Amino acid sequence: MTELRALKVVFEKLPVLPHIEERLRRESILQSALFSARIEGNLLTEKQAKFLSFSSSDRDLRKLEVFNLLRAYRFVYFSKNPQKPSFKFISELHRLVMSKIMPNAGKLRQKPCAIFNQAGVAIYVAPSHFKLPELMKNFIEEINSLEEAASIKAGLSQFIFEKIHPFADGNGRVGRLISAHVLKMGGFHFRGLVSFEQYIDEHRGAYYQALGPNIDASEFIEFFLESLVGQANLFLERLKNQPQESPEDILLPRRREILEIIKDHPFCSFDFIFRRFPAVNPKTLHYDLLRLQKEGFIQKVGKTRGSRYKIKS
Repeated sequence: MTELRALKVVFEKLPVLPHIEERLRRESILQSALFSARIEGNLLTEKQAKFLSFSSSDRDLRKLEVFNLLRAYRFVYFSKNPQKPSFKFISELHRLVMSKIMPNAGKLRQKPCAIFNQAGVAIYVAPSHFKLPELMKNFIEEINSLEEAASIKAGLSQFIFEKIHPFADGNGRVGRLISAHVLKMGGFHFRGLVSFEQYIDEHRGAYYQALGPNIDASEFIEFFLESLVGQANLFLERLKNQPQESPEDILLPRRREILEIIKDHPFCSFDFIFRRFPAVNPKTLHYDLLRLQKEGFIQKVGKTRGSRYKIKS
């Protein structure tokens, strides 16, 4: 706890480099989404998720899971008026996480539920679905009335939520989002620059053991605090090796993504770029490309519809 409070002060006093920080924050939130999905068995790689977009015609469930989580983490970290945990807020998190994956996203489960190990043996039987409304009401009141430090409150909220197991699926992902939200409310989110989910994925055995069938939260809270300290220190080490701010760092997020796509795929066409941004108007993308050309980042080769784009040397 002492080290965690010291790290909080360090992050508060870090020099503000807006463009670099914005890029690092986007990377951190993407990692949180990616690793939270990976804990549940999603094998999408970091390279595949780097410029993640999703359209209704896409049938890749892995991409949809990470895309949903990305929206949910942005909802948590970029909310202008953060609110105390409430049933409405938790339901919205679940709706975002399970959108287009399950039909009753955001709704409490209506059936009994148990957690099984790899051998098919039930290691934890969740409370009856008839008790869920009352349990969730008590859970929200308990979390909002706790006077412990935000870091402990966040770990405890995740532990209790996953014991209640209120939804038919997605409880682990929503539980991690709730703890991220409580950390932000208490000022322990480290400016959104640190992905705690990566630690959980890399120590999955200890995570499940601490969560386990027991009702004593002590081991899980210790694990949770260790993840915060470990990942915050890891980020500070990484920050030491960050290059100075470059011209690319001042680009708007979408234009930076377009630039990275062209770097990875020299001589790519407009259609290739458009497939990465199906929700963006083609005229807007053409304007983005024009600005990148005028600012000297890329070069257009050819003048017909078959023209290609490359990095300007």
